[in-house]
Amino acid sequence: MNWLTEARFGLFVHWGIYAAAARHEWVKSYEQLTDADYQPYFDHFSPDLYDPVRWADDAWNAGMRYLVITTKHHDGFCLWDSKLTDYSAPNTPWGKDLLAPMVDAFRERGFRIGLYHSLLDWHHPEFPVDLYHPQRKDVDFIDRTADRDVSKYADYLHGQVRELLTGYGTIDVMWFDFSYADRGFNAKGPDEWRSSELLTMVRELQPGILVNNRLGLGSGDFTTPEQVQPPGNEVAAGEGTQVPWEACHTLNGSWGYHRDNHDWKSPALLIRMLVDAVSKGGNMLLNVGPNGRGAWEPRALDVLSGIGSWMRLHERSIRDCGPSTYVPPTDCRYTQNGRRLYLHVFAWPMGHLHLPGLGDRVEYAQFLHDASEVKRVQVDPSAPGHTYLTGLPDNTLTLKLPNRAPDVDSCVIELFLKD
Repeated sequence: MNWLTEARFGLFVHWGIYAAAARHEWVKSYEQLTDADYQPYFDHFSPDLYDPVRWADDAWNAGMRYLVITTKHHDGFCLWDSKLTDYSAPNTPWGKDLLAPMVDAFRERGFRIGLYHSLLDWHHPEFPVDLYHPQRKDVDFIDRTADRDVSKYADYLHGQVRELLTGYGTIDVMWFDFSYADRGFNAKGPDEWRSSELLTMVRELQPGILVNNRLGLGSGDFTTPEQVQPPGNEVAAGEGTQVPWEACHTLNGSWGYHRDNHDWKSPALLIRMLVDAVSKGGNMLLNVGPNGRGAWEPRALDVLSGIGSWMRLHERSIRDCGPSTYVPPTDCRYTQNGRRLYLHVFAWPMGHLHLPGLGDRVEYAQFLHDASEVKRVQVDPSAPGHTYLTGLPDNTLTLKLPNRAPDVDSCVIELFLKD
């Protein structure tokens, strides 16, 4: 797991023909579109601005160090040249495999490679209609397809995963999505996917791979809280030990390209979410949804550029860091790497910041963005001017701060601990 917990920040990419609809990657289900309704997106998919080298550069400059790409989402469309279906990128007007150049470009740039693969497939002729299927309310369609055989679909699922894990070199992460046993009408889980058999095959084909927790078999190698910030360290149920975790988030609430969604998170908010995750021992996997021409829209690039500007100055407070045993003040977070303790100040205090337990532990303090000293204050309660600083816990370190916060999206103070 070392590379994953050292990287801390990754790129998620949701891309498929739903980008042409431009209204969420679940559009086929949400709007209950038939295959015929959805076919125009396939027939007109030609991402002429697709430039995976530029994608890799933009992601690297934002501070991301691993990629997870949707090889197939729930609609069944495949980015690669699958031999098991014609419902793939080479059979659109684009006419070529989209996955291979992406894997090559990101790997060349220094990224670890992860493949997302949906366990669902609303296009496959043997996938039984269920509570998420676009035709879930179409009684006639349900009757006509009542003899669908999920075991035949599972054969197809396993065959496609085998293609992915034998055709694209070393794969670092297999990111499955998702099991939903016991949720209702024709719900599916590890029995339908034959998850144990699938996992065995994955590990045989790629012995060093990490597999997430969405096969329905437990916590996996890491867990994947989605669109939430866990309040504390994730633990495996009943085991009492921390499990590596990765909070996956969108830029604007949609994973796929959504033209009219304007609910964009700011770089400052996303930076604080990343810091919060690392302070609790987790990662952040941040999503970009390219549009139908294969470009990252300006709003996404602006956000990533803002994060990248912050990461250029503060990367060492994130990369290869993890949680600290010290308890931070209110509205602050700690990350730590050995003798370097990083204090992330989310809400700027007036005058002083008090750090319990660090009174005799810090040899020097500085702002990380410019390496300027942060003065440490020896509080003598009997001295004039310190009268109102009485009552601090024993062994508290007090820092004297300027009245105005530094002009960065999230301020970091680097504390050098004594041996």
